[in-house]
Amino acid sequence: MKRVAMSLANVVLDAGAVTRCRRRVHWEHDPAAPDLEPLPENPATEQRKADAQAHRAAVTKLLAQYFPRSAWVAVPTDAEPDERIAATVAALEAGVDVVSGGLLPVDQEAGRRGGAELLVRTPGGYVPVIIVRHRVTDPGEGALTTALTDLNPDNARVDPARRVRSQPRDQFRLAHVVELLRAAGHADPDRVVGGVIGMDADVVLWHDLLAPSFPGEKSTMQEYAERFADRLAVASAAASGAEPLAQPSRIVACRYCPWWQVCEPMLHERQDVSLVVRGDDAMVLRDAGYPTVSALAAADPAADPPPVMLTGTTFQNAVALARGWQAGLSVVRKVRQIEIPRGDVEVDVDMESFVDYGAYLWGTLLTGADIGLPRDYRAFGTWEPLPTDDEARSFAEFWAWFSDVRARAAARGLTFRAYCYNAMAENRWLLGSAERFAGMPGIPSVAEVQEFVESDEWVDLFVSVSESFLCAEGKGLKVIARIAGYEWHDPEAGGEASMRWYREAVGLTNGAPDLAQRARLLRYNEDDVRATHTLREWMTGAAMTEIPYYGDL
Repeated sequence: MKRVAMSLANVVLDAGAVTRCRRRVHWEHDPAAPDLEPLPENPATEQRKADAQAHRAAVTKLLAQYFPRSAWVAVPTDAEPDERIAATVAALEAGVDVVSGGLLPVDQEAGRRGGAELLVRTPGGYVPVIIVRHRVTDPGEGALTTALTDLNPDNARVDPARRVRSQPRDQFRLAHVVELLRAAGHADPDRVVGGVIGMDADVVLWHDLLAPSFPGEKSTMQEYAERFADRLAVASAAASGAEPLAQPSRIVACRYCPWWQVCEPMLHERQDVSLVVRGDDAMVLRDAGYPTVSALAAADPAADPPPVMLTGTTFQNAVALARGWQAGLSVVRKVRQIEIPRGDVEVDVDMESFVDYGAYLWGTLLTGADIGLPRDYRAFGTWEPLPTDDEARSFAEFWAWFSDVRARAAARGLTFRAYCYNAMAENRWLLGSAERFAGMPGIPSVAEVQEFVESDEWVDLFVSVSESFLCAEGKGLKVIARIAGYEWHDPEAGGEASMRWYREAVGLTNGAPDLAQRARLLRYNEDDVRATHTLREWMTGAAMTEIPYYGDL
């Protein structure tokens, strides 16, 4: 990754910089930054980008059919930037109703560049509409929407069936484009709004960018302005060789960042506190006089009141993590005795979904007392590409088997427990499937499913891990189950990879279903349920002696 020298006048940022790591923004604009060999693109990331591009193209093509040719100008997105900008400006000056693929003039003075999938003319100017491949609403009420083919924000009405799903990046991108339109002289001063068309492409969601939607009663425009000014200052300082305004600090995004190979040694060299406590908590600790792991480890964990209030953990736990890190431990026990509800009959459950389209596979592992059913892994799935009504069949078969296990245990006077890892995902599709397929053969009522997920029979092992351990490297199943001794058969095992496998398994990639990838997904799902089982057994057994108690550090 070659770096080039640049002057302050050449520092321009796209909308993504607003939510990007501050240190990454520094590296991207520092002419003295080390040269990096480009990392190979993650196949799942490549596919996600391709899917997003295809979604934008499909929605744009659909919408264009509803406008006269004279009212719709499509700017070629594969043209050179200067050509795209010139074509966009010409269309805006001509007062075209909708400009698709528009790229706005670079605002060199403010340091902005970018565009939007759609620029829509209103009585006073233009407003942006972006097309994204994620959900932008949830069931509920209160969202401001228009029909998909109605791009007039004045027609937006409160939607009785949808509520806004929080997607700050969408709002910041809209604010970014509004500022570019203002700089170009084409913004509507009376309508500081922006539209978003999401994955479902069923409505246009309209955001009032002046409404107080961020902490402190700040509007999107205010929050964006503060964040953009900060990132611009970071980039400008880096470009000019001034004292850096951003230092490395470990966050979740580090694992995917090409600059992590540079930042990680720097963090270890100074034993930065973010090695044990990430994100905003690390910043708070530095400001409070605990910039390093050693400084935090030397603190009094029993201080009352604690010297700082953290959001992701407690000060006492942060000190324990620091002491564990010094002792070479990535996990420490925070309870003397680990307690996990157990049953005479136990089932581990793991669900596989494909983005927001549905759940195509329910994997189970039956263990414990003999109730007359095979005590082994069993999967219920559909290999018809999602979305499909065949998902209802597979879910109904899973629920029928699951209910039979519970009934057999009850008939024998045996206790029953079912386990998953992070119930948020499973609960979403348990309840969502019951709702979406209501009335179809074998589908339970939402009330029946709700009663189960709220019962003591449904145990979320992620909660148990959170209550039992302090984990410096995260609490994902792939992390904690490996500490418990379980190893996945597939070296690429992970949620991102499984998305790619699914596409190939059902023929979304080239039209021909790949049976080997179906087997791969089944093996991956079986590993997940067996890992959950192994983790539970370990937590109530060997972990009590293998993992030190933090009070003893």
